[in-house]
Amino acid sequence: MFNRDSRAQIRIDMLIPASARVHGDVEFSGGLHIEGHVFGGVCAYGEGESSVSVGDGGIIEGGVVATHVQLLGVVRGDVVATGRVVLGPKACVVGNVQYGSIESSAGAEIAGRLIRAPQPPAAVPAAPAAPAAPVTVQSPAKG
Repeated sequence: MFNRDSRAQIRIDMLIPASARVHGDVEFSGGLHIEGHVFGGVCAYGEGESSVSVGDGGIIEGGVVATHVQLLGVVRGDVVATGRVVLGPKACVVGNVQYGSIESSAGAEIAGRLIRAPQPPAAVPAAPAAPAAPVTVQSPAKG
């Protein structure tokens, strides 16, 4: 279902296991894997890349904001990812999905809109400098 590129982007620094229920928002940096139930939003902070993965039994009752999102479970809220969103065959999003790129397996459900994330402006090469005008140097007249 997931190719090598999909798995390579998911990093796990923190785990919310299937036996856990979290009431309130979760803020993290790095990678977060959720198998349990989060009653609140999940949001990455900091400048570096971040990833959220939600397992088959994982449920988030709120929005998700991260660089990359891999979803096998349920999100009841908007998903905002500037990078890649990967939806497995049992994934369910009740909300909008904003993505940099998206991969969806047959069977994934989205009850909302798909929105392409704005891309940073491409670097425009500087125009070559105009050639300098020829300079004529005159010697002082001797006389």
